[in-house]
Amino acid sequence: MPLLSEAEETALQHRMAVDPDARELTPDELGRMRPAREVLPPALFAALARRGRPRSAAKRIQVTLRVDPTILDAYKAGGPGWQTRMNAALAQGIERMGAPTPEREQRKDGRKIG
Repeated sequence: MPLLSEAEETALQHRMAVDPDARELTPDELGRMRPAREVLPPALFAALARRGRPRSAAKRIQVTLRVDPTILDAYKAGGPGWQTRMNAALAQGIERMGAPTPEREQRKDGRKIG
């Protein structure tokens, strides 16, 4: 992260000085602070400490695949979820070929995943 210029630092210090919500904590206040694990109920701390997406029972395998740029652009133009849509199109292709398809996990709303 780049350091602030002297002018930026001066402006920032001025804004903090006039904003009562941006004051620095005193040594006493800092000394009374406790880790969230010590003060929050265990269930709340566990919920807040989780990061990222929940793990799916249907494991996916990362691959490198070369596709035409126009195909990739068309999927990405559809917005978020383009990888899922591409996976669904590949699964439909397998069904059209008459090859057996793996069972797919369902979401809570009943839609199939993958």
